[in-house]
Amino acid sequence: MCFLFSAFCFLIISFASLTASAPLAARDVYIPHITAPTANTVWRCGQTVTVAWDSSNRPKDVTNSEGMVLLRKEGLEDAEHPLASGFNVVDLHSISFKVPRVPPRDDYQIVLFGDSGNFSPKFTIECDSDSA
Repeated sequence: MCFLFSAFCFLIISFASLTASAPLAARDVYIPHITAPTANTVWRCGQTVTVAWDSSNRPKDVTNSEGMVLLRKEGLEDAEHPLASGFNVVDLHSISFKVPRVPPRDDYQIVLFGDSGNFSPKFTIECDSDSA
């Protein structure tokens, strides 16, 4: 009886290890190249601006097509205040929004999320007392 129990346990563990080692299905990660803003771009607070990306080399099956645009400074993204969200990063090639009131800096970046995050070059945002 002890032999049968041991053999049964061995078989269960063997099958479990085989299923655990099965390869995962390949996943296509889509990281579109941001074409705007560029390093020479200057945005003003309150201005309506456009973030654009090249979607010509997208894979056949994109895992997550829901896009989100975040503002990044000093290596940190402001995930609590997305500039745009809920759009289809595969079907669209750009998204427009109003520049929020932020401190003027020359090292902002845009992060475009879909499957993965992609960063724009650093660019400038200027604000003054007349900016909305």
